[in-house]
Amino acid sequence: MSIVARFAIRYAGFSLTAELDLPGHGITALFGPSGSGKSTLLRAIAGLERWPASHLRVNDSVWQDATSFLPTHRRPLGYVFQHANLFPHLSVGRNLDYGARRAGAAARRVVRDDIIELLGIGVLLERMPARLSGGEQQRVAIARALLTGPELLLMDEPLAALDLARKNEILPYLETLHDTLDIPVLYVSHAPDEVARLADHLLVLDAGAIVAQGPLAETLARTDLPIPLGEDAGVVLDAYVRERDARWHLARVEFPGGELWVRDGGQAIGSRVRLRILARDVSIALERPEGSSIMNALPATVDEIAGEPHPALALVRLNAGNSPLLARLTRRSADLLALTPGASVWAQIKAVALIG
Repeated sequence: MSIVARFAIRYAGFSLTAELDLPGHGITALFGPSGSGKSTLLRAIAGLERWPASHLRVNDSVWQDATSFLPTHRRPLGYVFQHANLFPHLSVGRNLDYGARRAGAAARRVVRDDIIELLGIGVLLERMPARLSGGEQQRVAIARALLTGPELLLMDEPLAALDLARKNEILPYLETLHDTLDIPVLYVSHAPDEVARLADHLLVLDAGAIVAQGPLAETLARTDLPIPLGEDAGVVLDAYVRERDARWHLARVEFPGGELWVRDGGQAIGSRVRLRILARDVSIALERPEGSSIMNALPATVDEIAGEPHPALALVRLNAGNSPLLARLTRRSADLLALTPGASVWAQIKAVALIG
């Protein structure tokens, strides 16, 4: 499956030009600051707004072009908004029934009981929406969207209206859906932590234009990413759990660049995990560090050195066994270490987030 689109959108002084060729699997994050055009693009894909001179093809089906336009209710998609928008007069179970009726038996791609179990909402079926927490409401909204049997799931900042506790409650369910269901997702967010945790592919928008796109790990590791991430700059790596140290509650994980000790998240030996390493938590030494509280040190090569918005800082991209790392340090430190592309160094990693 693939998603190919071309949009030229102009209204009220805002314009968005986008050409997309997205993978038809996994989660593609539409990422960028407020007002960059993320939600506008999602609404155009949903058919909620019609724009001339636009084209959208999902798999082998043309949803719109110069001569045709498939209305939203005929597009096989599910849509989850910031707010759950549940029918307040219907119980949770009846809200789900509404979604299933929209699909019809022939189009149904998911089983109701499976979705209820995956999202942990079995105990909520008799409740009315007013008696649900914000996180519970969003889980029900996601279940209802999935029960429509979509070929494509659109999620427009589904966690933005939740507090941190509710957000942390729902993220594991989204990860489970990602690992379990074979339905492509377009996920709008301006939160780097959500993107790092959930996405496989990244589409970066700014001021109505796509300024970067590609696989998540590759795109986040760019030093020239047009959207400055500041304290959130860093890389995401896939790794495997190889050992657990019960005494110190640590786990040893391996990835192509070597191995790291991280806080034990309870994953089984051999399981695949996702690591997030922020540039602010990586320092550079010319020799292997000894007598340091930082447990993780990897041999690496300097790939490139880029400027940062503040003139005192530099962002250094490293290559550790063909895995990218980013390190933020002062320009003075980079000069004292005489860092240049190709130099052999040691990357000290102070903290590693095990995010999935």
